[in-house]
Amino acid sequence: MTDRLSSAQIAWRAAQDIADGAYVNLGIGLPEMVARFQPPGREAIFHTENGILGFGGAPAAGEEDWDLINAGKKAVTQKPGTAFFHHADSFAMVRGGHLDVAILGAYEVAETGDLANWSTGPKGVPAVGGAMDLVHGAKRVAVITDHVTKDGRPKLVKRCALPLTGVSCVTRVYTSLAVIDIENGRFVLREKLPALSVEELQARTGAELVLPDMIGDLTAPEL
Repeated sequence: MTDRLSSAQIAWRAAQDIADGAYVNLGIGLPEMVARFQPPGREAIFHTENGILGFGGAPAAGEEDWDLINAGKKAVTQKPGTAFFHHADSFAMVRGGHLDVAILGAYEVAETGDLANWSTGPKGVPAVGGAMDLVHGAKRVAVITDHVTKDGRPKLVKRCALPLTGVSCVTRVYTSLAVIDIENGRFVLREKLPALSVEELQARTGAELVLPDMIGDLTAPEL
């Protein structure tokens, strides 16, 4: 199969679209990596549902303070201006529309913008977290994910088969193969790996790709 972006490279690409000063919530897992790659001259203000705003990066190994963790139970650090508050206040920020961006992982994303990311079905272990609030509270919702599952099935589909987190909430998807916008209920291809043909990408996508006149090259540094 054609080479794909690594998890770090997908996170790097998503970070390039975060505006300076944006209030950003990063989902558990792969989305947490986005915080490592803020472009020079820009600084996002990261929010976590368990009650921290403006926290810093991960501490060095052995220097963790386990009273300072994010929603994914990962150790974080304080920065000048870091704020701490009640869990309920944190969700009031989410539900009140005070976050500019939420970047989440996904099991499936539909061409309509529907997102499934909390349950893999009856045999899975559900993990709702704050995602259902985030997808309706943040001003922009983006997803970062591998383009296909471990067994090669498309994660970008016409309709989600798994339980939904939110309806018509996702506007952009960053994958290991492409950057795809969701517009008017369709997947619109914005960037793809230069070595990957449109036909190869379409074969790995579970719904039709709309092809604009200009399709950029999806490139990322070695990380």
